Amino acid sequence: MSDFLNIELVYWEDFFDLVIRTIFNLLVVLYLARILYYRKTPRKDYLFSFILVSQIIFFILCNLENININIGVALGLFAIFGIIRYRTLQIPIREMTYLFLVVGISAINGLANRRVSYAELLFTNLAVMTMTYLLEKVYLIRIEAKKEILYENMELIRPEKREELIRDLEQRTGLKINRVDIGRIDYMRDLARVYIYYYEELGQSSDVDDRGQIAGDDDDD
Repeated sequence: MSDFLNIELVYWEDFFDLVIRTIFNLLVVLYLARILYYRKTPRKDYLFSFILVSQIIFFILCNLENININIGVALGLFAIFGIIRYRTLQIPIREMTYLFLVVGISAINGLANRRVSYAELLFTNLAVMTMTYLLEKVYLIRIEAKKEILYENMELIRPEKREELIRDLEQRTGLKINRVDIGRIDYMRDLARVYIYYYEELGQSSDVDDRGQIAGDDDDD
């Protein structure tokens, strides 16, 4: 191929390899994020992040593969992206696991070179997809979720009224609560932080928002 300013315009073999791996990686990530994660936890914000972060990681590592770079530097970059946190919201463990999952699988696909056959790459991706499917659909059908609630009925905070507290929270949230923990208590404002634990079922809904507060309550912090 003719060059421009001594820069090769297209390396066709590398280009087609990149296209194939990009499509393959995107299909794997879409299966993990859109089918396995999103159908059980329909959070579009996390789905958006999983797909874009994974593809950016993939393209970065694919381009680094063509540069004479030390493997330690590549792993360091992967570690930096692997510990991404959003400062506005603490990411739940399940979402953080999926983030690490899509970043990890994209790093594997992006760093694969010609010494790694397509059969090996396919087996690795299928193994991850199968394990995730089995954990989500077969062995872990019910997931214990946690929400934080600002609670104002201080009379029910006492240990001897724990059953009444659970019944009151179930009535307010519409959730079948498995257990509760009492966090910080603010006697000046007559408020307590209550952590509720419940089994998250597919399609289950409640009046609790994404921050774990009962709809209508204001966080005064």
